[in-house]
Amino acid sequence: MPTKTVQIPTPDGLADAFAAYPENGDRHPGVLMYADAFGIRPTVREMASELAGHGYYVLVPNFFYREGPTPVIDLPGHIKEADRDALVARLMPLIKGLTPERVLSDADAYLSFLTVQPEVSAGPVAVTGYCIGGLLATRTAAARPGQVAALAAFHAPVAADGPESLLRLTADVHFGHAATDITPEALGELNESLDTAGISYTSEIYPGTVHGFTMSDTDAFDPAGLRLHWDRLLPLLSRGLTKR
Repeated sequence: MPTKTVQIPTPDGLADAFAAYPENGDRHPGVLMYADAFGIRPTVREMASELAGHGYYVLVPNFFYREGPTPVIDLPGHIKEADRDALVARLMPLIKGLTPERVLSDADAYLSFLTVQPEVSAGPVAVTGYCIGGLLATRTAAARPGQVAALAAFHAPVAADGPESLLRLTADVHFGHAATDITPEALGELNESLDTAGISYTSEIYPGTVHGFTMSDTDAFDPAGLRLHWDRLLPLLSRGLTKR
């Protein structure tokens, strides 16, 4: 599986990014993948490469590029639950710096870069994300309804901008929630907003999971949750990106 590190021009400087794509020389639909708050690292590269193996060009930007290239902070090889609070405390100022204006400016740059790559086919793209990256993915899809045909977010605060923000979605959507992140009542309210948007969606709690369940380099990892993530993500992309 070919992979490479690329530099994406943005109004605020160069954003480093990881790209993975099939090696058959054909052109493939593009997927913009936002990592979790811990950023680009071996686990995320492996997930991007696995997704690329299903026939997609996957671009994973370092959305903290204003603070420097990946890795923005030093991470242990395995992120234990006891490490999480201290790491998140270091990252929180960077997360707060991702204003909606910056996110959308960056999204324009990421999508502009993605769609002109010679390995990427013409047509709509998909956006997926994890943790805070799921919120960035949702903002991107809501702001670019004519371009983003599929949106997936996992253990992510997708309604952080308010229910009205979801009404701008036109993409096919899957939200996979950690059981510790959302109550059944809050899920019902979220899904009512998606119903009002009139889009095709699934939004569900993954049983027995905690925040971060897709990430195999953390104590939060849940193998069954990761399998369910792939079982939901791959058909979503296939449906959304074949409406061409």
